[in-house]
Amino acid sequence: MYGKVILWAILMVFIIVTAGFAAQSTADVSATPEMKRFVRNEILGDKASTIKNQREYVIGHGDILSVLVYGEGDMAASSPIIANMRQSYPDSPRTSQKGIMVMMDGRVSLKHVGDVEVVGLTLTELADYLKKLFATIYDDPIVTTTLEQSNSLRYTILGNIARPGILFLDYPLTLVQALARSGGFNEWANKDITVVREKVDDEKQSLFDNNTLEFDYNDFVSGEALERNIHIENGDIIIIH
Repeated sequence: MYGKVILWAILMVFIIVTAGFAAQSTADVSATPEMKRFVRNEILGDKASTIKNQREYVIGHGDILSVLVYGEGDMAASSPIIANMRQSYPDSPRTSQKGIMVMMDGRVSLKHVGDVEVVGLTLTELADYLKKLFATIYDDPIVTTTLEQSNSLRYTILGNIARPGILFLDYPLTLVQALARSGGFNEWANKDITVVREKVDDEKQSLFDNNTLEFDYNDFVSGEALERNIHIENGDIIIIH
């Protein structure tokens, strides 16, 4: 009698332990593409087709991100491999000591969940998105997303300027600040500036003529038309006459 009880107890322990190992094994399965699309749309909602809040950084191609799960560490499947060519090509993507680079297809490769589309998301949205994906692996994961290096925001300044080129937009920058950053006017400049912007927000439309804004530096230093000293946006082209 006692022998049968002991045998059944051993059998039940074996079944429970085996089930536990099975659950652990099946949990470490990459989130399916269908799940990724569903969760992404759930997080974005109607924002998927609207302009992002300009106060929130929106992830773009070439950015380097850090993705951490509390207690599990870095989730990057591989480290960014970028040739450090900035001395010859100032607009080349910049390196970072850690993180993973957003590739041209808009994805990053992460442990357990595979390739994940991140372009167009804010860091907060990405953390919410990944929390649901990593929940297939970990119990109630705490996900932290950080921008290690911005490489996607750039503007072009050319014409009669001391140092023309394509520059990274790492922080809020006004038109006059962009002028100073590039060394100011050269000796041939008449100090008239044209800004070409692909998409103009409604609140700025009164300053633009279609997609161009004219800025007279002499008027500005005289205290006139100060509102035309706009903040530079990604993709702006600044032409110094």
